[in-house]
Amino acid sequence: MLIVQLLTINPAIALAFIVGLVSAITIHEAAHAFTAYRLGDPTAKLAGRLTLNPASHLDPIGTLALLIVGFGWGRPTPFDPFNLKNIKRDSALISVAGAASNFALALFLSLPYLIAYYTSSMNMAINSIYEILSIIIWINVILGVFNLIPVHPLDGFKVLAGILPRDWYHDFIQTERYGIFILLLLLITGAISRILFPVVSTIITLLLPGFLIPF
Repeated sequence: MLIVQLLTINPAIALAFIVGLVSAITIHEAAHAFTAYRLGDPTAKLAGRLTLNPASHLDPIGTLALLIVGFGWGRPTPFDPFNLKNIKRDSALISVAGAASNFALALFLSLPYLIAYYTSSMNMAINSIYEILSIIIWINVILGVFNLIPVHPLDGFKVLAGILPRDWYHDFIQTERYGIFILLLLLITGAISRILFPVVSTIITLLLPGFLIPF
């Protein structure tokens, strides 16, 4: 099991890995719920999802996968599009909120490092702290970028649908049924990595310039 191995090698990194995954999933799903509620849909609130309590957002199988392979997922946040004033636009806003929250958390956590880096006040204490925080930042960036891939069931599908012209929108929505097969193909062929890591690396370089993530 990945987490057990990390605990024996470096407990601090293992703990950061767990905290990173749990916090990333929690804030991601809570952002969906909060945005849906603000846009007039109480479905997520009624389901108890308008909270930052990780227990409300973690999926049992996804949590087990987190402990075994270091990759987990949360319970999808429900919303009823018929409660929205503008289904096309508001569905996209709800969907993009998850990734936006992950990027916002990553940026917030990186701010002390960026200030120290650009004011030439970097010191050992900052570097030591960011050996741990960098993992949490990295996980949030990964989750944010991954979910913006425009393939159903990822959030990026509804985000792209929301910005497409209306005459393209209906044709694009019809591809939803094939999304899981496309996603599996991307995962199996390794194409997902070729999509993800250049983008993730660029963002991490902007958030933590000159820093090497310790894994």
